Amino acid sequence: MKFEPSENLSNEQVDSGLKLVVKDGLAAEAMATLTGGAFLVSLALHFGASNFQIGLLAALPTLVSIAQFLGIYLVQKHENRKPITVYASIIARLPLLLISALPFLFPPNISLYFLIGFLFIHYFFGSLSGCSWTSWLKDLVPEERLGTYFSNRSRLITILGVSLSFITATTIDYVKSNYPQYEINAYSIMFLIGGICGILGIIFIAKTPEPKIKTIKNKNLFHLFKNPLKNVNFRNLIIFNSFWAFAINLAAPFYSVYLLKMLNLPLSYVVGFNILSQVANIFSIRIWGRYSDKYSNKSILKICAPIYLFCILGWTFTTLPGPHVMTIPLLVIIFIFNGIALSGINLSISNIGIKLAPKEGDAIVYLTTRGIITSCAAGIAPIIGGFFADFFATQHLSWNFEWSGPNGTTVLHFLDLHQWDFFFVVAFLLGLFSLYRLTFVEEKGEVRKRVIMKDIAAELTTQLRNNTAMSGIRSFIFVPLSFYTLIKRKTRIARYKKMKLKMAKQ
Repeated sequence: MKFEPSENLSNEQVDSGLKLVVKDGLAAEAMATLTGGAFLVSLALHFGASNFQIGLLAALPTLVSIAQFLGIYLVQKHENRKPITVYASIIARLPLLLISALPFLFPPNISLYFLIGFLFIHYFFGSLSGCSWTSWLKDLVPEERLGTYFSNRSRLITILGVSLSFITATTIDYVKSNYPQYEINAYSIMFLIGGICGILGIIFIAKTPEPKIKTIKNKNLFHLFKNPLKNVNFRNLIIFNSFWAFAINLAAPFYSVYLLKMLNLPLSYVVGFNILSQVANIFSIRIWGRYSDKYSNKSILKICAPIYLFCILGWTFTTLPGPHVMTIPLLVIIFIFNGIALSGINLSISNIGIKLAPKEGDAIVYLTTRGIITSCAAGIAPIIGGFFADFFATQHLSWNFEWSGPNGTTVLHFLDLHQWDFFFVVAFLLGLFSLYRLTFVEEKGEVRKRVIMKDIAAELTTQLRNNTAMSGIRSFIFVPLSFYTLIKRKTRIARYKKMKLKMAKQ
């Protein structure tokens, strides 16, 4: 396998590499779907994990971002990213195969500690690999195609994630209902298949061509990390990104726990809601990708971020004061708009960092500095959430309106916060502050969000007009309405003539 970078890549090599990057993304998504999210939380709860341990598991991917320091050192020393990415990925993904054997080797309480240890290795070397891989992609993907390419890649990845999540959740619920003694075996098989998909992804990475990295000007690591912080605009991006990461990770990692423990919903419901969010993501990400190229990533963030924040706040109304008739419909609305907003947020946050980083060899330092600081903020949040979860479990804040009438006392629950609700409110407020910090970031092509919304509305209207199916629906609706209007008009005219004739006779 050739690990030497190329001085100049032809258009054919670039196109071939971009296809391999998509294939690796699909393999990585299969790995992440089967070994993370609601399935990982469910496995950890099966092992008897506490709220703090759930928070720790959620924080691991970001806490180990310190590995990116080692990644920069290795890239700086060897100026060859492919072997770093490939070998680190191998070490990162092999522990997933070992996790699949845990239920057959140790009791649940011991398996939980091994699970945390193996996942630490998985995320640590995955972070090391991701450091060189991000720099590699910046040089491989043409800048003018960033939004379109990554939105298409994300759409395919999301489709796979939705399909795989649905199949896996349905299978696990079937096993739990009919063969509960084999539930742990199902989780074991999931991690085994996930690990195999991860190894397959490494093959695609190894075949991807690598452009030669531009020499990093300053070899002193301390001075290297000072440069992004001295750049005022990039520093403002880091501040915004850090507050945003802390805000959403204070609440988001516990969505599955909230649904499983607070609302007592089955795993298929939890995965079903996530699938609903991903479907909304699929249908909206292409729009956000096109408009991020046309306008700016910051403009997209100013639209999507407030939507996501109100979705977080919406969780507090799903139990008011307990589960109610509108709980499920409200969750459906929350997850749909979650998916729409997150598709634009994730795409824009990723692209704006790549866009604002310099084109020279220092780009990896800028991106890694942002990644490390942001990851620290994101990693601390769920640990704080898990640590204080038990404390807030005994706290209760309510604001009710009561009035007495002939039929007795009526109570209107205007506000009722308990346990996770406190985190949702705090996350919402911190998210608002991060949006204030976004105003300090400057990006070329920025426009008012009203301009983009008008553009999107005009495009959707045009698509609905030109769509054959929608034309049929419009005909089905408007033709009868037009016929009814015509008859009504003729009736009104006839009535007027009759009345006029009657008046003339009088």
